[in-house]
Amino acid sequence: MDALDVARWQFGVTTVYHFLFVPLTIGLSTLVAVLQTIWLRTGDERYLRLTKFYGKLFLINFAMGIVTGIVQEFQFGMNWSDYSRFVGDIFGAPLAIEALLAFFLESTFLGLWIFGWDRLPKRVHLACIWIAAIGSTVSAYFILAANSWMQNPVGYRVNPDTGRAELTDFMAVLTNKVTLITFPHTIAGAFLVAGALMTAVGLWHLMRHRTEEFRPAVKLGAWVTLVAAATVAITGDTQGKIMTDVQPMKMAAAEALYQTEQPAAFSVLTVGTLDGSREIFALKIPYLLSWLGTGDPNGTVHGINDLQAQYTAQYGPGDYSPVIPVTYWTFRLMIGLGMAGALIALIALWAQRRGRIPTNRWLLRSTLILPVLPLLANISGWVFTEMGRQPWLVFGEMLTRDGVSRSVSLTEVLTSFTAFTLLYAALAAVEVKLLLRYAKAGLPDVAAPAPSEEDRPLAFAY
Repeated sequence: MDALDVARWQFGVTTVYHFLFVPLTIGLSTLVAVLQTIWLRTGDERYLRLTKFYGKLFLINFAMGIVTGIVQEFQFGMNWSDYSRFVGDIFGAPLAIEALLAFFLESTFLGLWIFGWDRLPKRVHLACIWIAAIGSTVSAYFILAANSWMQNPVGYRVNPDTGRAELTDFMAVLTNKVTLITFPHTIAGAFLVAGALMTAVGLWHLMRHRTEEFRPAVKLGAWVTLVAAATVAITGDTQGKIMTDVQPMKMAAAEALYQTEQPAAFSVLTVGTLDGSREIFALKIPYLLSWLGTGDPNGTVHGINDLQAQYTAQYGPGDYSPVIPVTYWTFRLMIGLGMAGALIALIALWAQRRGRIPTNRWLLRSTLILPVLPLLANISGWVFTEMGRQPWLVFGEMLTRDGVSRSVSLTEVLTSFTAFTLLYAALAAVEVKLLLRYAKAGLPDVAAPAPSEEDRPLAFAY
């Protein structure tokens, strides 16, 4: 083990941990805004109580997301300084906009929403949570634009004198075809997580305590989960075709496809050699991989071995394939866990139709795992995305081994990795405890805010 291995582990652990909070923040902020909008339009106090209930869960998650996200910025300069030096002109632009525009937009108006109850006019207060929700979505776009550039670098040139990548077309970076499909796919995944959480908590209270006021939340959350799952599937199909075009090795690794096939079958289960060089046994669905990768059931999908030979001739000697078992199984976990979460939401929606209160014990127990399934699916998708790009840090331009800081020793990286891992473990315990405590507490006993001067009807004195 060397500094590169530990630096990769540290970045992976901190990134995955931070991403535990991202999809819930994006999705739940919008759902809370929807609940508050319904309350404002209908005057139904149930929706005010639901707004404050789920708003509290959202704020706990948002606070943890900020704490864990700060570490991400430091890692680029600490452990990946050569990478930062190479792509700083490009990678820094969307991240700077995200921090200066989107994040401050999100945090500023979220603060107004938190402290604006009974102080701001109701419509202005509602606008604050909507602006915060929009800010979190815009923030995601700029971050995804930076990440997508690593997957498919565009709008740049490498200066031969400085050896650095220089930005030539910022709009090309923002309209990268990988960004344009990754963004809706990621946002749909976020709503899948948020909808599942809303469904699970509401269903638990509905079944356990027969709290009828949670029924609207169960319906809203379940429908959001189902629509999000369908959107994830549609955008994922398009994303697979773009991935086959710009990163054919990642698609081949996702299927453990060693030899080029036309047509190519989709592997339901593959057993390969320990070194990942060839398959021993595979259970396949004919033509499906060709359709997923090219849109043509008879399309050609290039295999790992042929792509390895092509990259060796193009970039020089080396191993250009990722860790096949990791990419193969994370791809399937991403799909399987997401579908399982959507299935539970569908059952929950059917079980409480026509005002019924579900009594199935299995369904009650499933509320404990329902929020976790789409969250693990999201994480599996990101592990697949990043591990499937290996050994490239920037595809076709910089290998991962060339981006690590040369001045950081194994001991230094190992020390920071251990410290951050322990700190994150403690934060995870705090997060789970807080979420469970406030989720079990049930709806708050609140009165509707008194109307402000703006909300009151005009009165004329004579």
